[in-house]
Amino acid sequence: MSKKDQPYTSQLKGVAALLGESLNPPESTATTPNTVAISLIKLPQSQPRRYFDPQKLEELSRSIKELGILEPLLVRPLPGGDYELVAGERRYRAASMAALTEVPIISREMDDATTYQVRLVENLQRENLNPLEETEGVLELLVLRLEIALHEVISHLNRMRNVCDRYDENSELRHNVMSQPETQIVEELFASLGRMSWESFVKNRLPLLNLPPDILEVLRSGQIEYTKARAIARVKDDQTRKELLEDAITYNLSLSEIKRKIQEIEQQSKSESSKQTESASIKERVDNTFQRFKKAKVWDDPKKKSKVEKLLAQLEALMKTE
Repeated sequence: MSKKDQPYTSQLKGVAALLGESLNPPESTATTPNTVAISLIKLPQSQPRRYFDPQKLEELSRSIKELGILEPLLVRPLPGGDYELVAGERRYRAASMAALTEVPIISREMDDATTYQVRLVENLQRENLNPLEETEGVLELLVLRLEIALHEVISHLNRMRNVCDRYDENSELRHNVMSQPETQIVEELFASLGRMSWESFVKNRLPLLNLPPDILEVLRSGQIEYTKARAIARVKDDQTRKELLEDAITYNLSLSEIKRKIQEIEQQSKSESSKQTESASIKERVDNTFQRFKKAKVWDDPKKKSKVEKLLAQLEALMKTE
């Protein structure tokens, strides 16, 4: 059964299961969707999702015009009768594009912390989530769950991987790290999300945060797969990397084609470096020989003087040809 075909209430239960009992409503709270004017729904000041594909948004808008919104928006009530959008911004934007005046909602009372976590979790459940959005969303959730700074979250994840890679299960150091409350929260979160293991996340997703800004930009917008992005990031020269990135997007180059181009770039770079080294070596020999030549004063030797004159004439002629 697809996400759109699931009953309205199952969506809320899924979010509640991920966030614990804090989202379970009182028995008196209705979970049946109500219809309200779209003008009453306000967007929050910050949203976990940063990019919406214009073409896919237009496709959803056409679908909504024909079939309506199949899954209600999750909102929370605001003073004065308005609502704040909690989950479903893509559907909200598409409904606005489709000129809908009313939309189905499920309204829940939630505090700010719970609201933000629901937004993060709902965002992470999207089928078309790109790897960078997923990585940033998971890290934001861990910051909230662990109640520590982002760099501390990343540090703890790396520490978990290091002890698991370097020490066996009977190691005291590994036991100390893996039995910490923070580790248990990490394991529970990845189990509840069901997208990947924490080991895979640390190995394959955390490195994305270190990619160059130009790579991160196209990765965030979904223009290129993260495996291709990581390969292109190996190119250190900014201009060369930019050109390869543009070609990869424009011509939809495969990963093998990208790797082949990178090999060609590296071979060309080595060749140029070798030429520069050879040139530098010749210059050093010239400088060294000239210094020794001056100190030896070979022109004072009658037997060598004629040879020196011939060599000087050859050097002068060589420079004239340039």
